[in-house]
Amino acid sequence: MLIIGERINSSRKRIAQAILSHNSGFIQNEAKAQTDAGATYIDLNAGSFIGEEAKRLKWLIEVVQEVTDHPLCIDSPDPEVIKAVLPMIKTAPMINSITLEPDRLKGILPLVAEHKSKVVALCQTQDSIAETTEDKVNLAGQLVEKVTASGIPLDDLYIDPLLYPLGTNTESPKATLDAIEQIMKQFPGVHTTCGLTNVSYGLPNRKLVNRTFLVAAIGRGLDSAIIDPTDKKLYGSLKTALMIMGKDEFCMEYITAFNQGRLE
Repeated sequence: MLIIGERINSSRKRIAQAILSHNSGFIQNEAKAQTDAGATYIDLNAGSFIGEEAKRLKWLIEVVQEVTDHPLCIDSPDPEVIKAVLPMIKTAPMINSITLEPDRLKGILPLVAEHKSKVVALCQTQDSIAETTEDKVNLAGQLVEKVTASGIPLDDLYIDPLLYPLGTNTESPKATLDAIEQIMKQFPGVHTTCGLTNVSYGLPNRKLVNRTFLVAAIGRGLDSAIIDPTDKKLYGSLKTALMIMGKDEFCMEYITAFNQGRLE
C-alpha cells in the first residue's frame, strides 16, 4: 500500500514556524521519522504562505532531500508553483493535486506527463465537490478520461473521492467507502487514496476514528492513504488490515514491521 506521509504541512503550527525560521533540523527530523516509519512518499506543503509558496516549498525540498532518498509528494493546487519546484526534484515525484477545474488540468497534467510523476486527483469540479457515491464515481470516471487522454498511465493516477468530517456529514464516510469500492471495480488499474484525518475532525478520540475508517477502506480496496505513518496504532491497523485482506503474502510485511517495533 502506498503511504503518503502528511506531517510536513504548513497548516501545522510547528511546521510553519520551522519554515519561517529556516529550522532545517526540525524539518529533517520529521522527514527521517516518516521515512523510518514506512512512508512511501513524503508530502511537502507550503500553502499557508500566500505569495511565498514557491520560495518556501523550494526550501523544504532542498532540506528534505538532504536526508532522505524517498520520493516527494508536491502538495499544491497552483500549477505555477509546481512548475517552479519540479526541476529541483531528484526522483520522480507525486503531484497533489488536480481536479476537473480546467485551469488546473491544463496547467498540471502536462507537468505530470513530462516528469513521469504520479498524481492525486480530487473528485471536484470548478462548481461542485462530490458528496454522494454516485457523484464521486461519476467524477472519478471523468478524471480517468482526462488523465489517460493526456498520455498518463492509469497506474499513475490516485483518485481521492473526498472524505468529509463525520461530525458535519454523517453520510460521507459510507459514501466514500462505497465510492472506493466502485471506482476500483469500474476502472481496473486505477488507484484510490484519501486524506484520512478529515473523517474525525471535531470528534473526541480522533485517532480511534481514523484507524477504524482506514481498516474499513482497505476492506473496500483502498490502496493508498495520506496519513501520519509515525502513529504506531494507525500503522499497526493498516498492516493488520492488509494482512487479513490477503495483501501480505505469508504475513511477512506484518511480521517485519512487528520485529522492527513499528506496530502498537
